[in-house]
Amino acid sequence: MKNSIKQNLISDAWAGFFVFLIALPLCLGIAKASGFPPIAGVFTAIIGGIIPMLFSNSELTIKGPAAGMIVIVAGAVQELNEIYGNSEDPWIGYKMTLGIGVVSGLLQIVFGLLKAGKFSNFFPKAAVHGMMAAIGIIIFSKQIHVIFGVTPTAKTPFALLGEIPHSVMNWNPEIFCIGFVSLILIFGIPFLPDKIRKLLPGQMVVLVVGILLGFVFNLNQVHSYLFLDKEYSLGPKFLVDIPSNFLKGLTFPDYTAVLTLVGAKWILLFSLVGTLESILSAKAVDMLDPKKRSSNLDSDVLGIGVANTAAALIGGLPMISEILRSKANIDNGAQTRFANFFHGMFLLLFVALVPGVIHSIPLAALAALLVFTGYRLASPGEFIKTYKIGLEQIIVFTITTVGVLATDLLLGVVMGVIAKICIHLWNGAKIRNLFKPDLTIKKVSNSHVIIEVRNALIFTNWLSFKGSLKKVEEYSDITIDLSHTNLVDHTVMESLEELIHEPHGENGKIVISGLDSLKPVSKHPNAARKSMVMAMPDFSKK
Repeated sequence: MKNSIKQNLISDAWAGFFVFLIALPLCLGIAKASGFPPIAGVFTAIIGGIIPMLFSNSELTIKGPAAGMIVIVAGAVQELNEIYGNSEDPWIGYKMTLGIGVVSGLLQIVFGLLKAGKFSNFFPKAAVHGMMAAIGIIIFSKQIHVIFGVTPTAKTPFALLGEIPHSVMNWNPEIFCIGFVSLILIFGIPFLPDKIRKLLPGQMVVLVVGILLGFVFNLNQVHSYLFLDKEYSLGPKFLVDIPSNFLKGLTFPDYTAVLTLVGAKWILLFSLVGTLESILSAKAVDMLDPKKRSSNLDSDVLGIGVANTAAALIGGLPMISEILRSKANIDNGAQTRFANFFHGMFLLLFVALVPGVIHSIPLAALAALLVFTGYRLASPGEFIKTYKIGLEQIIVFTITTVGVLATDLLLGVVMGVIAKICIHLWNGAKIRNLFKPDLTIKKVSNSHVIIEVRNALIFTNWLSFKGSLKKVEEYSDITIDLSHTNLVDHTVMESLEELIHEPHGENGKIVISGLDSLKPVSKHPNAARKSMVMAMPDFSKK
């Protein structure tokens, strides 16, 4: 037993060290892109390594700042700066956002106590993926200018994209050299053999090369240089700004905006989107766990809420369960939640002992990492993958993406949800069954029960369906009969697949029947199923 514990600690320490190498540049870059001081991202990861493990049974997820929250946090800082900004305190928007973070963290605690993990199924998958794609485009639109060494004047995503030619024409060649080399490295390393990639984490390679190029171009000193008869300036403003003593980076919240309508909007966005992203990420990591352990999503939300409250109280970013770092954690042999703890401790030691190294990191190198992250969220492959699931999916995906880019995140997601509901009504779903499925429970024996569903089983009535399922959970054998339905959407198809793989009692099982009577709208195994003539043609099979 002692040997097993010792072996786990060794494996967890190694995995935590490797995740630390990946997390450091990402924490700094995400904080900077969010309008927070770079040290704020490190504070978040340190707290994320300690507090959630006290509440959650999630063994392999890494908690910390994530690219998916950049848009929300940066939006809050920007808007609060515009309303309350003054020359006396340039960080007022940041401090007020911390106040928003404290309240949203407390709200997440309430979500966890109310068992809000189940609400992740209410959002259609296409809308969630469309939201993430929009976030990727927004990250790219902001960070590409940093690679060219230019500060854009635009604020909205479309305007920022339109300003790219201006940044290209007004580039700073040496800064662009750092950004371009960093891009080549971070996009190229994934193509190397697995053994090399495991020894050379791309994010840390970019950080090291960026620091070396920063020394070559003497970014620590304010100076100018000539290139093609044009003069360009360089200096520490192109490097990460971090205090020599990390304790000086502690910042406390300003609660002025909390009780305003603007504050309420951001509190809602912080808590809802952060909770949704964290739940979806934790579920995805559970599927990667070699031991197939399942996280209690409600306690995970509770732990995230407590940690987010603590992080905001000292100046940190919001955190979620993060997929990329969790995948690296698993790939490097993590066994328990102590790997997350070790990753936080390595970050603490690094910022406490060698802050000068962090100050030597060029912002262009961090921007390259974020451009890569944005590309992963909004790559052409994401659009193609969604299209192959069905034409209706890509319609909802696109409406959500464009809606987020044109308005804001909350309105964009609402547009996607409404579009999905309208498509379901077009395809024959009845209004009366939108939120409560038409079903009958038939007892076959003392151990076997059949849930017969009619009309439509879709994302909006899935929560109600799960409630009906709980009423019969004492039966060891449960059959869900879908032969009388005329519509089962993609979100439910994925949820059904998760359902049949979840443990049910000691020897029980859940069986899905009747899907053969429905016609899939594409070749994707989890494509929506219909029994009617398709109201909307699908071309993804051609």
